[in-house]
Amino acid sequence: MGDASQLRYDGQVVVVTGAGGGLGKAYATFFASRGASVVVNDLGGSHKGEGQAKNAADDVVSEIRNAGGKAAANYDSVENGEGIIKTAIDNFGRIDVLINNAGILRDISFKNMKDQDWDLIMKVHVVGAYKCAKAAWPYFRKQKYGRVISTASAAGLFGSFGQCNYSAAKLAQVGFTETLAKEGFKYNILCNVIAPIAASRMTATVMPPEVLDNLKPEWVVPLVAVLAHASNTEESGSIFEVGGGHMAKLRWERAKGALLRADETFTPGALLKKWDNVSDFSEPEYPTGVANFMGLLEEAQKLPANPPDESIQYNGKVALITGGGAGLGRIYCLQFAKYGAKIVVNDLMDPEPVVQEIQKMGGQAVGVKASAEDGDKCVKAAIDAFGRIDIIVNNAGILRDKAFANMDDKMFHQVLDVHLRGTYKVTKAAWPYMLKQKYGRIVNTTSTSGIYGNFGQANYAAAKCGILGFSRALAREGAKYNIYVNTIAPNAGTNMTRTIMPEEMVQAFKPDYVAPIVLLLCSEKVPEPATGRLFEVGSGWAGETRWQRSGGAQFPIDVKLEPEHVKAQWQKLLNFNDGRADHPSDPSAGTEKIMANMDNKSKGGKSGGSKGKDEGVLAAIEKAKSAKADGTDFSYNERDVILYNLGVGAKRTDLPLVFENDDNFMVLPTFGVIPTFNAVAPFSMADLVPNFSPMMLLHGEQYMEVRQFPIPTEATAVSYPKLVEVVDKGNAGIVVTGSTTKDKKTGKELFYNESTVFIRGSGGFGGPAKGGDRGAATRVHKPPQRKPNAVVEEATTEEQAAVYRLSGDRNPLHIDPEFSKVGGFKTPILHGLCSFGIAGKAVVKQFGMFRNIKVRFAGVVLPGQTLVTEMWKEGNTVVFQTKVKETGKLCIAGAGAELMDGGKVKL
Repeated sequence: MGDASQLRYDGQVVVVTGAGGGLGKAYATFFASRGASVVVNDLGGSHKGEGQAKNAADDVVSEIRNAGGKAAANYDSVENGEGIIKTAIDNFGRIDVLINNAGILRDISFKNMKDQDWDLIMKVHVVGAYKCAKAAWPYFRKQKYGRVISTASAAGLFGSFGQCNYSAAKLAQVGFTETLAKEGFKYNILCNVIAPIAASRMTATVMPPEVLDNLKPEWVVPLVAVLAHASNTEESGSIFEVGGGHMAKLRWERAKGALLRADETFTPGALLKKWDNVSDFSEPEYPTGVANFMGLLEEAQKLPANPPDESIQYNGKVALITGGGAGLGRIYCLQFAKYGAKIVVNDLMDPEPVVQEIQKMGGQAVGVKASAEDGDKCVKAAIDAFGRIDIIVNNAGILRDKAFANMDDKMFHQVLDVHLRGTYKVTKAAWPYMLKQKYGRIVNTTSTSGIYGNFGQANYAAAKCGILGFSRALAREGAKYNIYVNTIAPNAGTNMTRTIMPEEMVQAFKPDYVAPIVLLLCSEKVPEPATGRLFEVGSGWAGETRWQRSGGAQFPIDVKLEPEHVKAQWQKLLNFNDGRADHPSDPSAGTEKIMANMDNKSKGGKSGGSKGKDEGVLAAIEKAKSAKADGTDFSYNERDVILYNLGVGAKRTDLPLVFENDDNFMVLPTFGVIPTFNAVAPFSMADLVPNFSPMMLLHGEQYMEVRQFPIPTEATAVSYPKLVEVVDKGNAGIVVTGSTTKDKKTGKELFYNESTVFIRGSGGFGGPAKGGDRGAATRVHKPPQRKPNAVVEEATTEEQAAVYRLSGDRNPLHIDPEFSKVGGFKTPILHGLCSFGIAGKAVVKQFGMFRNIKVRFAGVVLPGQTLVTEMWKEGNTVVFQTKVKETGKLCIAGAGAELMDGGKVKL
């Protein structure tokens, strides 16, 4: 990994906020161990921001001092940044490094979010980071040296369901820090942002212990150590994701975009015709600031008039425009009215002139004179006047530009309140109406200053980037209710920009050339994906902006990671041009990379076959094969049968499946997997393969035999699991468990099951590389090259997983959004055995009862998606496969069912 000399911080003073535990404590103890004097700040409250105690900070200080280091405790809330930095100056005489790490969670769905949930998150994350940096800044400038590390998160970068407040606060850190980087560079003050995934008091509530073990804070510290070291003289204004041995840099990528002539023919319909170009990333830019809008305007004016287009109408729709009294807002109001919408013109000044303009056009409008922070009043005006609200354009804003050194708290709060809190308050007030009508279109306004940071706009950049984080999280919550949320970064000449642009540019950059994309995003015409996106727009041009992530550096998880190792891999970590870069778009993107690194070991096989025998594992396998289970009881009755049948999609009209008094009431044969589900095996999976982690386990195949027919509709069954075999695939282990289920009363066998699980990162122990042939249990069925004999489509419901889990599979992966995110899934996924049951039901309905069934699980199903089962009858066997209609991808492959009595037994 490299033998670079040790990075040290002798004579430097490091302030770490929220350092009483988790990541903060790891920073504090590390920097102290490398020679720094450390201020350990911790309020000592809960992860929700409640309470206060001194022991958290004191314990860490004692630990540092006992190890021979220097440390002082501070118990202030981060809102009192002056007090925290004063502790550094009073105790050690200077400050060199500030790590803004303190944080809390107040996760709650947007419809249930209260102002307190919003305000407390902003206070700790956004205002706290500002106050600490503000207090440290004069010392940094005077000594011409400083390092600032701010803490974002995947929730901020991509938006996270149930975290609108946290997502907003965390992305605000990006705009804020990018601005500090621009202002501080000439003073040798370097400022960077990390999005860590690490175990802490906060994450312990949403991550299982097996994952937390590999997400120790120690995996994050080395990156921060490199960024905060004096030898880093260039890397500033950057964003990194880090955790579990994975590190990568993110940067903004801007599409080539669509360019249209900027005149009266530039309409929403004209832009729709060129919509594909808006997201054309074939010739991307990697900007750190605003696009060349003067050049774009000159190019746009050379184009011919835009051809006539279909008109996009908003008849019957009600649009609320904040800051609608002038500039961009006024043009939005007039344009929406022109296309048939009823308008609510909100402005803190006088909205009436715009209302009258609309009425003279023959349109309908009302004005509401209020700050955007009074969102309830703004939305009430819409409901009172028109009875509904369909469209919101959050456009209101102010500027309080000032170099960070001269910015005061009032300037910071005013901008944050009007832009970010105002956007939240207006949207919050409208949300219940949009949920009820299952319709809404919201366009929020960020800025290139927010996306890229801008000198003299630390307040504005924080607020504007926060709006983007809020929008992305809200888009995830609103999508299933047909509420779409998008964000634009407009370039236009307005009264705000008049203070920072020459007048001739203000005239050239008309708001009229921004309005078409806003109207289009609020229409029914935008192609999918129609929500959660970011667009830069102006001068007849519109282009999408997204993240690009470097391939990064991955480190073995069985070797302690040091900053020197990171430094040795620095160029690889920053490399976007080696073919490994990608474009992450959701919070699980970082988790996926980290989970993929979990089998990165310094020793052990990485490819097929073994690199040596692990005698302990091989002996444990042989012992497990001969172990006998005591048997686990499973009692079921008609109610359980009906519940299972409903769980695999039975309808109320399927009386043999849902009505116990029907003459043909029956148990679906796939019910045979249920009695074995919680049966106690006579061995531990962790003994059979090295490095076992439940989170790395995939259910690969399932085989099931029916050994008694008809299957009793009530019984006490006893299941006896056994180990069938363990296969070594080098970078993975395969474990096959068999289970025989008997009727306790009669002793007759009811079912036999074989379950095959694939465990990533658990191979290389010297076992057999190929499994045995067990006939029907190991057969892979290949679909014939002809049309299926039958095709059955069945839509799952959004509640499918919630119902199916009541039959016994209580894995939180299928119900808890936070747990599923850790597994790398955006939303809870459907149980594989539920899809198995739905496909099995399709076989029974089309061809009759079967005596055995074998499937291979090939892909993920989300509740609400439609399953398409294609079936071919080949003699006495039905070969089948199941696809997800929405994606066209297989979820069950290589499957077959051997019919009972040639299929004479029908449902």
